[in-house]
Amino acid sequence: MIALWIVLGVVVVIALMAVVSYNRFVSGRQLINDAWANIDTELRRRYDLIPNLVETVKGYAAHEREVFEEVARTRSAAAAATGTPAQQAAAEGPFVAALRQLFAVAENYPELKANQNFLALQQELANTEDRLQTARRFYNGNVRDFNRRVQSFPSNMIASMFHFKEAEFFEIPETIREAGPPQVSFAPGTPSVSFGPPGSAPTGTPLLPAPPGEPTPPPEAPQGDR
Repeated sequence: MIALWIVLGVVVVIALMAVVSYNRFVSGRQLINDAWANIDTELRRRYDLIPNLVETVKGYAAHEREVFEEVARTRSAAAAATGTPAQQAAAEGPFVAALRQLFAVAENYPELKANQNFLALQQELANTEDRLQTARRFYNGNVRDFNRRVQSFPSNMIASMFHFKEAEFFEIPETIREAGPPQVSFAPGTPSVSFGPPGSAPTGTPLLPAPPGEPTPPPEAPQGDR
């Protein structure tokens, strides 16, 4: 009888451990789903910003039709992607590349870079990028923890029994975070706007003329990479 009770006790302990492990897998999978929903929200917000951004740039560079068409095409493809995180990331890559082309076009038009509507849209896009990257890190952190449990003993036995598979990480390039938010300089004779990183010199042409007879100083060299 004593041996039987010992066996029953061991069985009960194992069963409880299995239930706890199973519930942790369920909870981890739900955390991943919630984190992915946050990513999707920020992606949709970014998609919504792009048409207004494109229309603003068109007002100054209407002849850059190929760039606008590429942005529209890749945006539609990214917005329509509903597959796995890896498939979504694959759709985001060309879209991000097209956005970089759009900002490269903007660099050639000082009046556009000084346009308040463009600056506001660019700043809102930068804010969205910040939120998106925060959501991405939170999602990937949950994926890492979940995958560790799928691979570790003895929880991997429960994962195998109930078909808990490793989740996919989500990695996408940033659009304008690498360039940084617009930097404004009001040094005498050289107020201008730059899309360089904080601490870099303005690259735009002067927004106000230099005093008569006084040459416009050349922009200072960047202070170096971050």
